[in-house]
Amino acid sequence: MLGGTPGEPRSPRWRRLRWAELSRRTGDPVAPEGRLPCYRSFPSLREPSGWPVGIAGPSEGSLDRTDWNRLVDILTEHSPQGAETRCLAYYNPLLQRAEDFDNLHVRDGTLGDAKALYDHLEEDGWTPSNLWAQDRSWVLCTDYDLWATKVAGSAPLIEALLNDTEIEALRLPWAL
Repeated sequence: MLGGTPGEPRSPRWRRLRWAELSRRTGDPVAPEGRLPCYRSFPSLREPSGWPVGIAGPSEGSLDRTDWNRLVDILTEHSPQGAETRCLAYYNPLLQRAEDFDNLHVRDGTLGDAKALYDHLEEDGWTPSNLWAQDRSWVLCTDYDLWATKVAGSAPLIEALLNDTEIEALRLPWAL
């Protein structure tokens, strides 16, 4: 699971807050046993006042730009055709404007072009809900109700995500 970071910097005076740091501060686990990271996570922040002043909550259903770009880099490193890997990107219609609801939002292209999906004007700044290699060597899913993105792929890909110093990833033992 990759986090949609809770404190994405909004200006040079802000810094990124990692889920692990928030967990140390609150004593809450990053992901409670048997659950996926979502609005039920970090129960100590729900009472009585919610998120502390100076900490912006995560976006649901979309990775931030920093994590999206790093994830694309790691996928490129672990894809058989590298940047030329053919991919499909699906955008959940629930995240779209009402007038676009009946349009199927699937894009195809190469992994080398995937970073540009973040700025795709029709999708209003959302990362794809699903992105997968046409050869089915990996897939990712960002559910609107979650604070994380699920990634499935080869053992070396998963290990690269877990060991990366820029992306915050964790293995959920009950989801294996």
